[in-house]
Amino acid sequence: MQLDTTDLGPVVNRLKRAQGQLGAVTRMLENGSDCKDVVTQLAAVSRALDKAGFAIIASGLQQCMSQEDPSIDKKDLEKLFLSLA
Repeated sequence: MQLDTTDLGPVVNRLKRAQGQLGAVTRMLENGSDCKDVVTQLAAVSRALDKAGFAIIASGLQQCMSQEDPSIDKKDLEKLFLSLA
């Protein structure tokens, strides 16, 4: 199943923002920043990635429900969903 890219614009933006945040975390580590600040930023990156992953899976599930595609395996979808949990 191919994802419909029309619904994923906000997800792409979120991933780009997370990429920038991760770069900032790397620079913080290289510059010897305070541990608390580094962990706070790293947690923000992690949440952004989780939200993006859930949005992608939600979009995929919505497509699956609207299209009765016999090639879509319920077990595979479940594994994908649980991989983010």
